Amino acid sequence: MDDAVPPSYLVRPRPDDRRLTERVTGVDQEGQRVETAVVVERPLTLFLNGQEIVTMMTISDYPDYLAVGYLLNQNMLRRDDRVLAVEHDAELDTVVVRTERATDYEKKLKKKTLTSGCAQGTAFGDVMETFERVRLPSDAVLRTSWIYALSRKINLTPSLYLAAGAIHGCVLCEEDRPLVYMEDVGRHNAIDKIAGWMHLNGVGPEGKLFYTTGRLTSEMVIKTVQMRVPILISRSGFTAWGVDLARKADLTLVGRAKGKRFVALAGEHRLVFDTDPGAVAEESPRHQRKSSRDDDGG
Repeated sequence: MDDAVPPSYLVRPRPDDRRLTERVTGVDQEGQRVETAVVVERPLTLFLNGQEIVTMMTISDYPDYLAVGYLLNQNMLRRDDRVLAVEHDAELDTVVVRTERATDYEKKLKKKTLTSGCAQGTAFGDVMETFERVRLPSDAVLRTSWIYALSRKINLTPSLYLAAGAIHGCVLCEEDRPLVYMEDVGRHNAIDKIAGWMHLNGVGPEGKLFYTTGRLTSEMVIKTVQMRVPILISRSGFTAWGVDLARKADLTLVGRAKGKRFVALAGEHRLVFDTDPGAVAEESPRHQRKSSRDDDGG
């Protein structure tokens, strides 16, 4: 594939959607007037049947996927639950997920653990218990050529990240092919959107991997394992607890994937070194500048 042509996606960012950014005027380091794009974040209150669950800050581009994915990753929806409807009211900033199974999570909502998610990072009581029971496929592989190809293709994709910054992306991939690219103000929202998309479209984790622009934190590791995806790659760095959890779950954790460089701190046994790093081009200056400003935030 020609490197100048972004790959085809099943779902991709929508940087031209006028609801997602605003133009704001200010001054730069020399006192000159400048105009720049900023991301618009909105509150979204999530209901499961008749019960209010949480209010999230989000760009609200895929509220149905975000709502379903959040509930799945908090173990409030079961993998076999039948979702009857997802109702979004843009004026009231609410989304209601209706299921065939009756639900009541009053007790669960009282037991919370605050995680490092930058906009809304709450994990509920039994998430870690489920995490510890997951067994990821040991026969999954990650070719180093896939890492380099995914970094190049995703960097070429028009996105809110490139247009405005202050946002995170998460991409569901299969080998060296990016399939679903979601963005949001929090990396946990982006991965929840992918979880919701997979559930509502009947797509399983077999043969899949994740690529993210954000830090490899405990929450990103927990959600990836919850979704049964065995490989997580980031252009950013790690937290110690994220590495520790990845090792316990046998999740392949690859960070600082920029240009020809990367570091794997967990699940290294899945790596297949099929490319000479010396033959890989360095990342473009545009992405290097963007990385220094945004990659390790939120």
